[in-house]
Order: sequence, then structure tokens, then C-alpha cells
Amino acid sequence: MKKVLLIIAALVCAVSLQAKGDLHLFSIDNKDDKITPYMIEEALNNGGMHVELNSNMIGPFKKQFKETKYKVFTLMTFWSKKYTKELVDKYAKAGAFTPMGMGIYQAKGEDTLHLSVLTADAQGKILGIKDPLLKKIEAQVLAVIKKNFPNAKHTFSEDSLKASHDLVTTYEMEVDEDDDIEEVQEEFIMNLEAGFKPFGFVVPEYMDLNEVLTEDGKVESPYDFYLTYSICKLPVIYTVSKSRPEASAFAPCTTMIYKKKDENKVVVGFPGVYNWLSSARVQDKAAKAELLKAQKDFESILKDITE
Repeated sequence: MKKVLLIIAALVCAVSLQAKGDLHLFSIDNKDDKITPYMIEEALNNGGMHVELNSNMIGPFKKQFKETKYKVFTLMTFWSKKYTKELVDKYAKAGAFTPMGMGIYQAKGEDTLHLSVLTADAQGKILGIKDPLLKKIEAQVLAVIKKNFPNAKHTFSEDSLKASHDLVTTYEMEVDEDDDIEEVQEEFIMNLEAGFKPFGFVVPEYMDLNEVLTEDGKVESPYDFYLTYSICKLPVIYTVSKSRPEASAFAPCTTMIYKKKDENKVVVGFPGVYNWLSSARVQDKAAKAELLKAQKDFESILKDITE
């Protein structure tokens, strides 16, 4: 019996060692504060990525909430110059992570800078796709971090919690074949942007993804238009950061808006807050309330403009 118990214990240990959560977590010694988000931005840009957003949240935290426990809290978004075009050409939903995010944070009195970024497997799970391109993009990101911060400690987050909702929230709006596409795009974006402010959403970054897909007009794109908006709601990021700063890998949330050339509909969607709750294991009551309110508010905006 003792031998059997030892075997079972060994198997349990083996499983736990192999288990990987949805987030890559890096810890970098930064006692002297010499490593900055701008250094990380430069490293990503030099490593085959293109940084879209480098947003220092300390100022906004202090302005709206009067305090923060962090001396560094930055939201960064980026995409792969080598693989993103191919991925979005194949899978429209891939725009939900174009750009993808990285959280960068260090608490006051702490000597360690932390980085948080989604794994390729997690992105595939959320998007509902399996493709080696996701692994190739992941490899690019990991290579940049390992090259520039060779002493960084690499771990994974805890196993994700079960999610009971769709991980990407999407809505569709039908268009007529004879509609002017430019007018459709302009009206849709105007209505979308008008819905942000009343609910407290802000847009720190906007990207015309079709410029990437057409290589600035040199090749054809499968889309009439493809836009992505980085969307933030400060109370969400601030409240979640208190207990689960690694969830910053999901912020700002990328909202995709596209129309395929062979379809008579506009699609708009975003990775739901259920990913924060699941992948980052957000269980704090106040944080969950802020996330679920943001999901409800954003869904109401999308419903209004697609009905």
C-alpha cells in the first residue's frame, strides 16, 4: 500500500510540474530601477515586433484614485511584423489579439519588475483556433525577453478557472450589397465612438489593421476594412490590479471591427472579461463586479450599433 501511495504521489507531482496556466510570468531584478517600460518597448521593436501602445498608468491611477501601491504599472500592446498579417488573413478573430498585450508592473518597496503576457495556447483557446503561427509569435516574444533580460525568472500562472461564457464576445450588423463601404465604416465607427464616453471607456490607441494586411496598399486584403481599438476603463484596471496585476496582459482590451469582402455584414467583437476571471483567476469581489459591469456596458454599446 505504501508503494502504491508513493506512486500516486509521484504522478500527482509530475502532473503539477507539467501544468501550465494561461500567462507567461517573468520576474526581473530591478533593485536600481534601471529597467523601464521604454527599454522593453525598444527590445520588442528590435526583436521583430511593433509596439502600438506604451501607457504608463501611474498618473491616471493617482489622478482618479489618489493613490496606488505601484511605482511601475504599464500597459503595452504590440504585434508581430513577421506573422501577424498571415494569421489575420487566415482567421478573422485573430484581430482580437492584434495588438496583443503585456502587463509591466512593480510595487513600491519591491525590487522585482514583473511582465505578464498570454501564452500561445491561451490565445488559441480564446480564439478557438489551433495554428503554429500562434506558437511562432509566442517564440518571438519569449526570445526578446530572454535575450534582453537573460536573468529573468520565467514561470507560468496558476491553472485557469473554468469559464462558463464565450471567451470572445461578437455582434454582427448586416449591410446591403449596394451600400457604400466607406460610408458604412464611417457611420459604424462614429456610433461606436459615441457610445464610449457615457460608460467611461477610453481609447488610448487605434489601429487600421488593413494597412498591415495590404502592406500599405501593395497587396490584396480579404477585408474591405479591418480596424482595432484598444479600449480601457480605468476603474477596472485599477481595481483588478490590487489583487491580480498579471491580468494586465488583457488590458487594454482589443476590440476588432471588420467586414470581409465576401460577406454582407460588419463584425465587431472583443475578448470578454470572462478571460480575466478565468485566466488570471480574478476572485476578488470588487474586481469581479467591475469586470462584469464593464462587460455588460460594452455589450450594450455593441447591441445598440448593430441592431
